[in-house]
Amino acid sequence: MRAVIVPYVLSRAFVVVALGISRLVVDELAVVPRPLAVDQGLLAWDAAWYADIARGGYDAVAAEGLRFFPLVPLLARAVAWFPGVDTNLALLLVANLSAFGLGFVLYRLAWFERHDDAFARRAVWLVYLAPPAFVLVMGYSEATFMLLAAVVLLALRQQRWWVAAFAGLLAGGCRPIGLLLAVPALVEAVQQRRALTGRDIAARVTAVVAPVLGCFAYLTWAVDRTDDFFAPFRIHEDPTRRGSVKFPVTNVVDTAQSFLDGGHNTAGMHLVTVALLAALLVVLGRRWPASYTCYAGAALLLSLTASNLDSLERYALSTLPFVLAIADVADTEARERVVLVAAAAGLVGASVLAFTGVIVP
Repeated sequence: MRAVIVPYVLSRAFVVVALGISRLVVDELAVVPRPLAVDQGLLAWDAAWYADIARGGYDAVAAEGLRFFPLVPLLARAVAWFPGVDTNLALLLVANLSAFGLGFVLYRLAWFERHDDAFARRAVWLVYLAPPAFVLVMGYSEATFMLLAAVVLLALRQQRWWVAAFAGLLAGGCRPIGLLLAVPALVEAVQQRRALTGRDIAARVTAVVAPVLGCFAYLTWAVDRTDDFFAPFRIHEDPTRRGSVKFPVTNVVDTAQSFLDGGHNTAGMHLVTVALLAALLVVLGRRWPASYTCYAGAALLLSLTASNLDSLERYALSTLPFVLAIADVADTEARERVVLVAAAAGLVGASVLAFTGVIVP
């Protein structure tokens, strides 16, 4: 409880303070035009879409709203049935309760892998204090997805295939990247495969295909609204979102060129993130099971195919093996102190930049 509650509460305090700072700065400087996100607060950016979908369904938003998968809006709508809880509050409750649960499952996952309480505690602090973690406080789907992903990874490592399948099915209906959970499931399923019964094989196959089925169920429902089965994915190809698909190496080179030319304000930040994630992928390859490495590698590769890397840091946070790798590297008291202080400062800074519209979370 101590390992979870303290960083959980502290991270939320940091984000709320950052929102207050953002509003104070915008008011004092009389910024024109006034950033929409600073007034929307915890319901800004993607959270506004989730709130509208939860309130009125997909008919209440433009067709581009189909890119937001339905699990979180459905959960918010269910919570809104409670007396005194409107849709906005329900969405924030879903996100923050999911984030609370994430801390406990991540602690258990980290302890299972290392049997080290200090390491497990450090992983929890990092997932709450990492700079992109302000989305775990807002009405985003990341917290719910990360909770489900943590359950999937822990269940896979414990060979609890049906638990992994159920959580994977929900994850597939939570975010498009839920599909990637089929990667660690496949890697774990093919290991230790001798003397398997028919029931064992069925359980493993179900765990592998469940994230795909969760995504497929939503795509099947959504096709009636666009006549394009892959519309929820194609919508992301708009230049203001992920943009067109590009070869990862070429994309990184183009981002570097954009940074040198001064054509993109956050290009330098994304380049640092790419370098950090590449280094962490090496750490995972050397110290962690193959399922973690393959999952993180697939997530990084997919992220780098987007010509617009604005949400790269958020996607990296939702890929839990990267968080575990940082916790693994910060294995001394001095390193841990430096990493956590830097992360907390980054969390406040990134929150201010997001609320003032400087960066796109």
